[in-house]
Amino acid sequence: MIQRPQSIYLFLATILNLAVFFTPIYSRGVQDPVIWIGLGLAGSLTLAMILSFLAIFLYKNRKFQLKVVKFGTYLQIIGLGAAFGVLFSLGGLRAQLFNDVLGVGLIILALLMFWLAGKWIKKDEELVKSMDRIR
Repeated sequence: MIQRPQSIYLFLATILNLAVFFTPIYSRGVQDPVIWIGLGLAGSLTLAMILSFLAIFLYKNRKFQLKVVKFGTYLQIIGLGAAFGVLFSLGGLRAQLFNDVLGVGLIILALLMFWLAGKWIKKDEELVKSMDRIR
């Protein structure tokens, strides 16, 4: 069921992760002399984006969907750490880095979407369990 709230949250997480690739934080992360930071940022956000999109279609198996969302959340946290690494390698928070901070904000919003999706998947699972007890 595509119209469930968690599906909307997962789709928004996909869009937000995709939007990060068009912000200066990504381009500066890829150009960073410490290559693993850029690769960590790109790799974790790409995998999180793919997992969030695939998790939308796992609605028939909520337990597996929840595991995929949790793993995507962990990848999103790794991406957030890499983004902070890029941000602080540029010299910390200054007014000139507003666009970079905007990219980090998109990553944080995507992390929030993952968390909300997991919360709603748990609610669905509890609802199904309560209906099974009634039968």
